[in-house]
Amino acid sequence: MEPAEQPIEERYSRQVLYPEIGEQGQRRLGTSHVAVVGCGATGAAAAALLARAGVGVLTLIDRDFVEESNLQRQVLFDEADAREALPKAEAARRKIAQFNSRIEVRAHVADLVPSNIHSLLGDAAVVLDATDNFETRYLLNDYAVEQGRPWIYAAAVGAYAATMNILPGETACLACLFPKPPTGVMATCDTAGILNTAVNFAASVEVTEALKFLVGAKDKMRRTLLGRDLWTNDQAEISAATPRALCTVCQQRDFAHLRGEDRPQITLCGRNSVQIHEHHRPVDFAEMQRRLEPHGKVIFNRLLLRFERGKYTVTVFSDGRALVQGTTDMSLARSLYARFIGS
Repeated sequence: MEPAEQPIEERYSRQVLYPEIGEQGQRRLGTSHVAVVGCGATGAAAAALLARAGVGVLTLIDRDFVEESNLQRQVLFDEADAREALPKAEAARRKIAQFNSRIEVRAHVADLVPSNIHSLLGDAAVVLDATDNFETRYLLNDYAVEQGRPWIYAAAVGAYAATMNILPGETACLACLFPKPPTGVMATCDTAGILNTAVNFAASVEVTEALKFLVGAKDKMRRTLLGRDLWTNDQAEISAATPRALCTVCQQRDFAHLRGEDRPQITLCGRNSVQIHEHHRPVDFAEMQRRLEPHGKVIFNRLLLRFERGKYTVTVFSDGRALVQGTTDMSLARSLYARFIGS
């Protein structure tokens, strides 16, 4: 005799009642593995939703730690986490264990880079983007296309949220719509602000699309890049239904980001400082000053801009190179650069 299937837990009873999930779908969720890259605002919300939905294994990857300014929007953290400066991935794991101890959460306090992406993402069925920079998103895109694995792009800044499903071999990939990463000064949560509602909108859409895939309803997944401004109610959708014929990534399978060729080189530079060699980046010091002045002391001339934030100083040179002083932690330097300069 085959063993009888275990009954569905009462905690999922209302989700099971939804016919598109049902008992079979719930069992599929319980044996699924999802990776979330980034445990900030979008990642914390997405991880919480996936955990409460009963996804059996979650891999959480984040290089940052909890700060008080996170608490306005990052739903898995509290004041104690901020006081202790707990790594976000570990703090998220601990909180999830308090409301769903039945699932497995693998927390990795790490910067996702070409050398570790295969080992960290492992056998995850789908990867959710909750990063703060396009550098990592293009790396994820290369990895997903190489592996034939779906991933879901999501971003939020100000009141604006955007998300897109990438199903390798079926839909457009990120490079189909955006062959090159955006350049110039980028708006970030730390320079342009963020509504927690925009974060939760992006996470809710992203997780819903992931649930469709996991329960076997891939045909119901959206084939557009969706953007919505929750303040103005403006909404736009761009078709992503088919790959671009000459896409270097999904058609020519040239994985430059996965090889590390398009990543800014990061090196230790003397005592207590890290250098980021992002040459060819257009730099508008006046615009950068306007964005950064609410967050610290800024001075600039035609050759460089210097931004002081607490014990850290970020100096950006006219050729795009940056020097982060106050740390020898390359992951922290990358995080500060992404938060305040944009990447």
